[in-house]
Amino acid sequence: MKKILGILLIAFYCLSGFAQVGEDKGDKKSNEILDRLTAITESYHTIKTEFAYKMKNAEADIDETEEGTLFVKGDKYRLLIAGQEVICDGETIWTYIEDAEEVQVNSIEDSEGSITPSNLLTSYSKDYKSKFIRESFQYGTTAYIIDLTPVEGKSYYKIRVIIDKKKDQLLEFTIFDKSGSTYSYIINKFVPNVEIEDSYFFFNAEDFPGVDVIDMR
Repeated sequence: MKKILGILLIAFYCLSGFAQVGEDKGDKKSNEILDRLTAITESYHTIKTEFAYKMKNAEADIDETEEGTLFVKGDKYRLLIAGQEVICDGETIWTYIEDAEEVQVNSIEDSEGSITPSNLLTSYSKDYKSKFIRESFQYGTTAYIIDLTPVEGKSYYKIRVIIDKKKDQLLEFTIFDKSGSTYSYIINKFVPNVEIEDSYFFFNAEDFPGVDVIDMR
């Protein structure tokens, strides 16, 4: 689950960071497209996204798909996927595991390596070189295809972003792992500026009766 969560947060929070690569780290066309995507994404107060997560590895004969939903409000988020629910109020993360009937509680450490929207947006802004690949008709619309290559060693060698040309909106996001696996996120529904109370990003024990709470802080 930590693997899924980490990549999901990269996928949904790092778009602005990817877009802020300097002119010397990408071609002009890809930078302009990503700049527009950044401006629109950052203008939203909240975001609700319904998506399909696909993990493939031909050599290992793996082809898995999970449906998920992500709510975002600043550094707060709530992720529902694969029988698990991850709630973050910007300081604490609660991970509810349905099969185990338990909730794990962790703190977000204020460090460069921790996963939060704010530090991802800043740390990834200098780490990629963008390249415009082509235009392609996908998901019923004309889309831009852009590849992002990390300038330093990562566990993956490429990220491919597919963006709706008309709406400047993310359609698909695929991470190519050096192990031969690909992790894809296909946006089925994207709803900006939905009304979400701050309390939605806080664990309420009454909503999870009978579960064991394991405080790992």
